[in-house]
Amino acid sequence: MTGPLRNTERGTTLVELLAALIVISIGVLAVIRLFPAGERNQLQDRMMTMANHFAQEKLEYLSSVTWNGAELTPGRHPAGTAAEDVGSNLTRFYEVESMAAPLDNLKKVTVTVSWNVMGPRSVATTTYLRR
Repeated sequence: MTGPLRNTERGTTLVELLAALIVISIGVLAVIRLFPAGERNQLQDRMMTMANHFAQEKLEYLSSVTWNGAELTPGRHPAGTAAEDVGSNLTRFYEVESMAAPLDNLKKVTVTVSWNVMGPRSVATTTYLRR
């Protein structure tokens, strides 16, 4: 005959509970460190998207200008080191280059948009306009 069964299961010890809390805390701290990097990347991507938009906007405008218009004279526009302020810390300028024969019916237009948020960056977009 056997005696009453003893319950051999015990509850969670305090040491096990502390170990679990330490493991969870390390995991939470690792995830929290990702948030600033994500925000930084999001800001850089937003600036890159806006810069591409402003470059494309200028190219679309220049494609509608007449071939001999002042905006399509060879050189940098605006001249010198000046740049057009397009807002949100973005500046824009473009360069027009006349192509040599036999491509003399083309002009190469390069629009550059620059910004200085978390370091200097720029985007350059090039297209060829036909007479």
